[in-house]
Amino acid sequence: MTTSKPQTAAAKSSKKAEPAAENGVTMQDGRYALPTTVTIDLPGGYKPSSKEEYMSPRQLQYFRNKLSKWREELVEESRQTIESLRDEVRDVGDEAERATRETENSLELRTRDRYRKLIAKIDKALKRIEEGRYGYCEETDEEIGIERLEARPIATLSLDAQERWEHRQKQMGD
Repeated sequence: MTTSKPQTAAAKSSKKAEPAAENGVTMQDGRYALPTTVTIDLPGGYKPSSKEEYMSPRQLQYFRNKLSKWREELVEESRQTIESLRDEVRDVGDEAERATRETENSLELRTRDRYRKLIAKIDKALKRIEEGRYGYCEETDEEIGIERLEARPIATLSLDAQERWEHRQKQMGD
């Protein structure tokens, strides 16, 4: 007679949840959550596929890598902007040249502010990966879709929900 260990609810409902638990991946409301302490090794050149389980640990790791890399690039560009503004020679010859430089600096600062806002959205997306909410619409709870997330990894709404939101914004603005 053999005895078996009692299975968790996640393991009973899905055979795929069992190996994930061994890797430190958790389930939240039937969805995978990828804590920051867990890293999944991805094969070289890995791209998420619609043939895989949606928002599987591999897909979550892929998007976490993509978001983290994007964040690092934005932080580095912001750092370079700050350095160039700091190092810039303030002793400019004539008023026209000074006005041109101030306009350029203003554009740089606006771009940096956009980066700051984008970094905040990236941080929120990374948090959703940790919590098991990444890849699902905040309004309808439907899948956002791999293709949409590839194009816009910080997307929080499905395409239909995004169109409804834009339509409401347009109505309010007109």
